Amino acid sequence: MPLPSVPLLEPAESSMEPESSTPPSSVWGQIFEFTAKARDAYKRRPIPYWILLILGIVAMLVAFPASSILSRVYYDNGGQSKWIISWVSVAGWPLTALILFPTYFLQRISPTPLSLKLALSYIFLGFLSAADNLMYAYAYAYLPASTASLVASSSLVFSALFGYLLVKNQINASIINSIVVITAGLTIIALDSSSDRYPGISDSQYIMGYVWDILGSALHGLIFALSELVFVKLVGRRSFIVVLEQQVMVSLFAFAFTTVGILLSRDFQGMASEANNFKGGRAAYYLVIIWGAITFQLGVLGATAVVFLASTVLAGVLNAVRTPITSIAAVILLHDPMSGFKILSLLITVWGFGSFIYGSSMGEKSS
Repeated sequence: MPLPSVPLLEPAESSMEPESSTPPSSVWGQIFEFTAKARDAYKRRPIPYWILLILGIVAMLVAFPASSILSRVYYDNGGQSKWIISWVSVAGWPLTALILFPTYFLQRISPTPLSLKLALSYIFLGFLSAADNLMYAYAYAYLPASTASLVASSSLVFSALFGYLLVKNQINASIINSIVVITAGLTIIALDSSSDRYPGISDSQYIMGYVWDILGSALHGLIFALSELVFVKLVGRRSFIVVLEQQVMVSLFAFAFTTVGILLSRDFQGMASEANNFKGGRAAYYLVIIWGAITFQLGVLGATAVVFLASTVLAGVLNAVRTPITSIAAVILLHDPMSGFKILSLLITVWGFGSFIYGSSMGEKSS
């Protein structure tokens, strides 16, 4: 969820400037200056700050890829239900609540007043989130995990576009370049569909997985923009507490909508049958479900902590890093096909992320 940017490396005061004969314009001069600023930033922050930031970074780089891998493990070993995977994505919402409620007492603050408009916005965002999770569940059912994660990176494009249209966020040349580059990476994956699928997946299923992944990414970008709009129009402020509140409420309503769907589709009643037929056995089945819920929520909490403690730019960097981590982990653990086209698409996507991060950082500096 969008949060105010808090610079990780604060500019040093004039009295703290390091004395050096190395020209500041040289490469070594820039490295020395960056090191000095990093050391100064480390001294200004308490140890608990760095512990929390490191935990947030680890959560983003480990929990999100693990959640994606577990979704594919579910389907690889006999799981069939898209509703169950979408339900798992929000079933861990109490973890966020367990962090939120004690924070009220520790900081001695009251919860944000829940007006009718704010409640309706949470319900609407919860419905969109439930639909988004269902779309991604279809994508992971038909696409390799490495491919699904690459296609899902297009959510960055839609976040930029919807942010510009709804919240009036700035779009500069670097962000436009990232949109073009990431779109090119998606096109390359689409052209390589013949060598990038699991046995038993038909042409129509692969195409539908690709389409659902794109639609889920578009809806994901819309949810980000609408969440920021809620902060601007209804809440009027953004803080760690407020973002946790929104995360809890939206996840709660998404959980409620998804639970209705899983009950109406009778997939919940079919979990016992799926567990019995799961390749690894009942214990393995429920471990995949439980850890899928835990890892996804840990990733969300990690992202929230990184954006609040550091900046949106650092969160963008970590998002760029976790895409190849997911792809490489899928190749190693799930033996995903990795053709030359997919490697090229991965490199292009990382380039697009870098361009977006640079454009975002320029926007933050100008503002």
